[in-house]
Amino acid sequence: MPRPPVASLVKPLDRGVLPSLLGYVLRRTQSAVFADFAATFAKAGQALTPGEFGLLVLVERNAGLSQMALARALGIDRSTLVPILDRLQARGLLVRRASPTDGRTHALGLTPSGEKALTRFARLVRTHEKRIASGLSSTETRTLIALLEKVRSGARSL
Repeated sequence: MPRPPVASLVKPLDRGVLPSLLGYVLRRTQSAVFADFAATFAKAGQALTPGEFGLLVLVERNAGLSQMALARALGIDRSTLVPILDRLQARGLLVRRASPTDGRTHALGLTPSGEKALTRFARLVRTHEKRIASGLSSTETRTLIALLEKVRSGARSL
């Protein structure tokens, strides 16, 4: 007599109230989105995290940005930022220079290699974004982003 597939022996998990909690659904969604991001980059032979991509975009768009301003923009503390900058600098993607206006700070910039890499990374991110939003219309995507911004704003009000 053939054995039933293992999946049919497993009782569905009762998640209780969890699926109705915004934070729970956001976290599970974030995990899935980050996994897709990682798979997209791995398939292309690239190594980058969503946070590193965001950091590179902010540095590219804001010439001479200080480490302190970047940490604030990313919502992380300087002690978390420094090892990330060290990694990206070691990869030849960004450079720290003495700030022309404040000798106590560094002005951040992309290297020519970093600019080329960011162009490649942006193409991969667009592919990733298209895939994760494939079930949504353009209007739904814009609406979802606006709603998530409202959630973020509400969460920061404490």
